Amino acid sequence: TLPLRHDDIIRQQAAEKDLDPALIAAVIYTESRFQDQTSHAGARGLMQITPETAERIEELSGGTTFVLEDLANPDINIRYGSFYLRYLLERYGGNEVAALAAYNAGETRVSEWGGAQLDSDDIGFEETHSYVEEVLDKREDYRDNYAEDLGLP
Repeated sequence: TLPLRHDDIIRQQAAEKDLDPALIAAVIYTESRFQDQTSHAGARGLMQITPETAERIEELSGGTTFVLEDLANPDINIRYGSFYLRYLLERYGGNEVAALAAYNAGETRVSEWGGAQLDSDDIGFEETHSYVEEVLDKREDYRDNYAEDLGLP
């Protein structure tokens, strides 16, 4: 079965950032299977945030300087990842495929592939295409299996 941890933080961040809590859970699942880890690319924590992305989030949010080790803290990691998801959804006019592709492959790539008009057939990397499909698929699974835990109707 699908793991779910930190559902209190997920619910709180979903409410604060106007996000689907099942989408946040699906991104965490796809990124880290809910295990705190550091990737070969230096991405940290549950939502696998790279140091570069963390700096971008600081810049966008007007936040204060943080310490890289803070990304191992589930509360901070989910807060940052949720902020970035909300930003990407706004940047791409609510296009979830584009936002998720940018979360995985970066905003520059998504701009090259079509930006807000991106649909999954236009994604230039197989890995990113698979990533987007997995997140959307897992979101349905989280809705089906954890509606109550995630505060869904």
